[in-house]
Amino acid sequence: MAGAFTDQNKSFYTSLKLQDPSIYEAIVKEHKREEEGLELIASENYVSQAVLDAQGSILTNKYAEGYPKKRYYGGCEFVDEAESLAIERVCKLFQVEAANVQPHSGSQANMAAFLALMKPGETLCGMSLAHGGHLTHGSPANFSGKLFKVLSYGVHPETHRLDYDLVRALAIKEKPKVIVAGASAYPRIIDFESLGQIAKETGAHFVVDIAHIAGLVATGLHPSPISHATYTTSTTHKTLRGPRGGIVLGKPEYIKQLNSWIFPGIQGGPLMHVIAAKAVAFGEALKPEFKQYQNQILKNSKTLAEILISHGVCLVTGGTDNHLMLVDLTQTGDGEITGKDAENWLDQAGITVNKNTVPNEKRSPFIASGIRIGVPAITTRGMKENEMKFIGQWISEILHNKGKTEIITKIRNQVIELCKNFPIYGLKT
Repeated sequence: MAGAFTDQNKSFYTSLKLQDPSIYEAIVKEHKREEEGLELIASENYVSQAVLDAQGSILTNKYAEGYPKKRYYGGCEFVDEAESLAIERVCKLFQVEAANVQPHSGSQANMAAFLALMKPGETLCGMSLAHGGHLTHGSPANFSGKLFKVLSYGVHPETHRLDYDLVRALAIKEKPKVIVAGASAYPRIIDFESLGQIAKETGAHFVVDIAHIAGLVATGLHPSPISHATYTTSTTHKTLRGPRGGIVLGKPEYIKQLNSWIFPGIQGGPLMHVIAAKAVAFGEALKPEFKQYQNQILKNSKTLAEILISHGVCLVTGGTDNHLMLVDLTQTGDGEITGKDAENWLDQAGITVNKNTVPNEKRSPFIASGIRIGVPAITTRGMKENEMKFIGQWISEILHNKGKTEIITKIRNQVIELCKNFPIYGLKT
């Protein structure tokens, strides 16, 4: 996806510089950071110039409360075209009958799905955030933990893989209204068929959040939950490589039930410029090269994991089946490095990761004992297995030397040189 600034992009930068130099400078500095650094946060990616163009378009001016051909405002005939295309394309992409493309985020997609299926106070069974789940799957700090009674399931204490027997035992005993599956820091295949069977056996609705693995699911490289779930939710960025936003997928009768929870239930007017950008991204994902990209993600992830392990870096579950891996710093080196330390040291070297809790975590989430590493963004840049070898060596060297200044400086220079060979949009001078 590497490329250079279009004329439109250059024009935008010129007008913004004259109109608001402070915001211009902030954007230019972020652009430079992205071009000269390695983005290894598993939930981040780079959109195409076409997605940027659609999201920065005049569609941002239009209010369009409601749905295509059923709007509360006039003048919606052309934004109807954009939203209808987004729905048509995402349904084809995931081989599903119906979709809502209006959620502003994955969190709001999940909120709507839950509210469409249960009342506040009823029971939600979801993967614990501490074990790799997501805030919206029942964290007490989130709406999901505040509105619903929550049962948390997690990974086996020794294998650190999902414990399906625990989920089944919980569901049989507590009879939750909804079981939600999906994760934000789980490096292995999720068995949606087994979880769906548990939901069916215990009379629960099954909701699956594929935000992280959506691109892999869409291309058949991870099992799809569509046939097992009442609702499948996702973000549209991450491995899907679109703008930041959300979607909900399902059968027509369930999407019809959910639509009123998105609008007017929890949102007002949809962001039509973002929906148009989603449509562009879905169109890109329907092309053959998108599956090639997803295949390369898996190759890069496996290679990076192998290099880290070979250099004495411990990975939770001993590897990965998807786009991410979780480093257990308590089992790396002398075990004294915190996630906060590692994140800071790597950031200084131009390698961006995020600190993350690990199973059996004993530190605060603000300190943590692990780091999460993902390869979607660097794969978008065109990097392949050979580059993963350098990146794995650099990460290992920084960790084992506990962030020594001279090591960080040396690797920072190497990172900049590598990134020059894999431009994202091209740096404006």
